[in-house]
Amino acid sequence: MTAMLVHRPVLAEEAVVALAVDPEGAYVDATFGRGGHSRAILAHLGASGRLLALDRDPEAIAAAAAIGDERLTVRHARFSALRDEAEAAGFAAVQGVLFDLGVSSPQVDQPARGFSFRHDAPLDMRMDPGSGESAADWLAGASEQDIREVVRSYGEERFARAIARALVAAREREPIRRTGQLAAIVGAAVRTRERGQDPATRTFQALRIHINQELEELSVALPQALALLTVGGRLVVISFHSLEDRVVKTFMRDQANPGAKAPRDLPLRASELPKPALRLVGKPVKPSATEVHANPRARSAVLRVAEKVA
Repeated sequence: MTAMLVHRPVLAEEAVVALAVDPEGAYVDATFGRGGHSRAILAHLGASGRLLALDRDPEAIAAAAAIGDERLTVRHARFSALRDEAEAAGFAAVQGVLFDLGVSSPQVDQPARGFSFRHDAPLDMRMDPGSGESAADWLAGASEQDIREVVRSYGEERFARAIARALVAAREREPIRRTGQLAAIVGAAVRTRERGQDPATRTFQALRIHINQELEELSVALPQALALLTVGGRLVVISFHSLEDRVVKTFMRDQANPGAKAPRDLPLRASELPKPALRLVGKPVKPSATEVHANPRARSAVLRVAEKVA
């Protein structure tokens, strides 16, 4: 493995502390990646502790074989299948579930995966290249309105309308099959640039999130993680952009204070209000300046923790 493909797990030490690892407990790393967090959890587990790791990327599953630890069970699956995969692997209940969201460094750094505008490569963007529709195929058939909505909603891009119009016009001349084409078209359509950011950044983020259904996957997986936890078990989530962090924050807040959604004019006794399922633990944790200096990709990370109480 070359140096450029080495993945540095973000907030690894903080994540293990947040999980409050019981040496004899059972845990889930819902996003194995290249195993940085899994290795950190295994280092705190005793002989009878167990860890289930999931990942939809076949290359991540192949990398997991290098660990060779009998306490580790690895499944090739999306984390939206957490409940079924845990049941199949014999994990009926666990003391902690960890999500490290977004794309991993090896995925970004391999041009052939098509995640980055820094390399001219096939426009793929699938976390599992053997499943689903590539970004190029989606762009070939999507309507201008659909493209605009994806770029606006998932990229929070104010020039979404101009970008969608430019992409539709460009594909009439020739198919958009490479990252370099996409970056050039978007760059010409964006009228002003944010300091230090390539004009294609938001569009690439939006397409990646859409192609992999990242927010939908997360919304499905979080309730499954909660159901899998034992009382006192910890849910730990590391997010890298505001959209996914909003999903996590809303889920944890709603589960910690379910009565907040009850109509204010509805006469309910305290005993009749829904009981909290989670307790928020501490404040959101961000990487230290030292970690960001060593790994600039960590700068936007936010770690949130909640504990199951019922």
